This record gives sequence, structure tokens and C-alpha cells, in this order.
Amino acid sequence: MKKQPSSLRLYIALTLLLIVLPGSAIKVYCGQQGVQAIITQAGRSVSAAPAADAAGGLPANLVQVHATHNGQPFWTETRKDKVRRFKCSQCHDNSTVTAENAAAVAHGDMVLEHGGAQKPLTCFTCHKEDQRDFFETQKGVVIDMDHVDELCGQCHFRQKRDWIGGAHGKRVGNWAGRRVVANCTACHDPHSPLFKKRWPATYALPLDKP
Repeated sequence: MKKQPSSLRLYIALTLLLIVLPGSAIKVYCGQQGVQAIITQAGRSVSAAPAADAAGGLPANLVQVHATHNGQPFWTETRKDKVRRFKCSQCHDNSTVTAENAAAVAHGDMVLEHGGAQKPLTCFTCHKEDQRDFFETQKGVVIDMDHVDELCGQCHFRQKRDWIGGAHGKRVGNWAGRRVVANCTACHDPHSPLFKKRWPATYALPLDKP
């Protein structure tokens, strides 16, 4: 058998070294993991919710919305802890209220302007008559007051769809981490939800002023 020239043998040895050495070096450097394992590990989704929540100061009392957006859960602020006269059953316990002018004293500051002149809403359009601590839809579904979006959404379904998707309403806290949104009554007075018309505020001087 003819002996290979030394230069050719050196060339073959260096080629084999360049093929074998990088893979071995990567495995040693990466704790015996192959390149494919490193790529797979890097491609895994990592939730930043705990870190973002800790840094952003989210409200203390949250409730998970029963709906999801793109399969992902989101949260809203609780409602009952912000209602000054809750629990309603403290007074409305299915017995006759004997206090004089009780309705005016307890609810005299409320103005019901909801539903329009042709079909105005009444208290029991939304409130469950025999269980005042809850809402009730027109189909008889009982709703916890913390899930006010489910009550409003039965009529304002387009707005609720936009609210779920993020096109209506306001996000609370961070843009990263858990998605927390303000509920309907955070912006709208439930008894008079329509925003009054007003001129926009401006910081510019009138055109006729120098």
C-alpha cells in the first residue's frame, strides 16, 4: 500500500479535528447539552407575570374574568369592596323597611338615566329583587357584583367584545405581566352611564389673541 504524503496526512488530521472539536467544546461549555437542546430551551415561553406584577403595583383586590382573550386569562378589579352600601342585604333582607324616607336617605343621590326615554331601566332590570347582593340578567342568570361586565354585556355586547380584546376600556398596572383591566363601572356610572357632552379642554390661546 502506497504511503500517503505527510502533507496530505496532516491535512486529513486537521480536517477531522475541526469537525470533532467544536461539537465537543460546545457540549463541555454548555454542561454536556447539544446545540439542539440549547435552541429548544431558548425557544420555550417564559411568563414574566410574577416579576412584572411585583414591580408594577397592581390593585390588591382582583377577580379573574370568566371570558378569555386568544385563550389567555385576564383580570379586573373587584367591585363590591368599592360600593359604599354593600352588602345590600344589610337593609334589604326581604322584610318591610320601616325607617322613614329610607329610599331617599339611602339612595337619594342616585339618578337613574339608563335605557332611554322609550324604554327606561328600573332598579330590578339589573338588581335581583329577592337577593339584593346579586345582579340578574333578563334571562334570569344570577351574577356576582364583582363580575359586572357580564351584566352590562347582555345589552352592550359590542362594547364587551371590544373590552375583552382591549379596544375599549383601560388597562391597569403594567403592559407586561398579568393583564388587568378596569371594569365597566370604573368609568361609567351604572345608573347614568352616558358621558355628558362638553367642550374639549385646550391649553392653546384663542386664535384672536396675540
